[in-house]
Amino acid sequence: MGFKKKVFFVEEYDFVIIGAGSAGLPAAVYAARFRMKTLVIGDIVGGTIINTHIVENWPGIVSISGWDLMEQLKEHVKANDVEIVNEKVIAVEKNSGGFLVKTKKSEYKAKTVLFATGTTRKKLGVPGEAEYENKGVSYCAVCDGALFKNKVVGVIGGSDSAAKEALFLSEHASKVYIIYRGEQIRPEPVNGERVKKNPKIELLTKKNVAQVFGEKFVKGVKFKEGGSLALDGVFVEIGATPNSQLAKALGVVVDKKDEIIIDVNSKTNVLGVFAAGDVANRHFKQAITGAAEGVIAAFSAYEFINNEDAMKQ
Repeated sequence: MGFKKKVFFVEEYDFVIIGAGSAGLPAAVYAARFRMKTLVIGDIVGGTIINTHIVENWPGIVSISGWDLMEQLKEHVKANDVEIVNEKVIAVEKNSGGFLVKTKKSEYKAKTVLFATGTTRKKLGVPGEAEYENKGVSYCAVCDGALFKNKVVGVIGGSDSAAKEALFLSEHASKVYIIYRGEQIRPEPVNGERVKKNPKIELLTKKNVAQVFGEKFVKGVKFKEGGSLALDGVFVEIGATPNSQLAKALGVVVDKKDEIIIDVNSKTNVLGVFAAGDVANRHFKQAITGAAEGVIAAFSAYEFINNEDAMKQ
């Protein structure tokens, strides 16, 4: 008696969006409007903006939390009957007719693919950082700030994100230091003004953290220049690394920062592959600019699918 071979069914989509954040979700809304069969796959539904305390630069909304903004975007996607799958993509391969997108659980066929995979927070890489992670060392003020009520904390970094982290932490901590290796921090002017006016925040410039020290929990940091600073918490905000590994494995070209190179139409060098958001090589990175790139990518994918000559290449 023979056994029938089990047939593994792979569902096919016009447009598979890898990444479910502020670039991927708006792309899904527009893809649905273009009547493309679309799927969104993301291991963090909502993306990194869900860890942002207050968003004040999304047009039409004066002030909203990152979490609430993403909840609204998710509802908008679902209202357009687009499925969001909470899985991690492990590989994207070229195949006949398009691409095969693989997760640990499933495989999906796609005529076109959008990489909206965002970034991963950089770490200091100094002694004590890993040892005291979740014991005073954090990479998310919104997640952990409330644990440091009336405590002294330090934010390491000099970007706009660092300034916003410090402003949020000042709502809980008794004292917030911004520790930066450069001569002056580089926030948006409005946040720079808020930092200067906040009596709880103090800037420590030209300081490089060499070590995080403590006992059971963080007790402070030591500097390469000498000396130390007593702290109850250390919040690291020194930039991020593009999550472009999957795209590179597919042959997509990246720049020296590992950001995916795209043109004005969000196209990469690989036909049928697009990119948007923080993973792409745009100088000015904001949630709204990522959303725009995602929307443009959806339209470019629509044009590509409806171009018979392009689909045959």
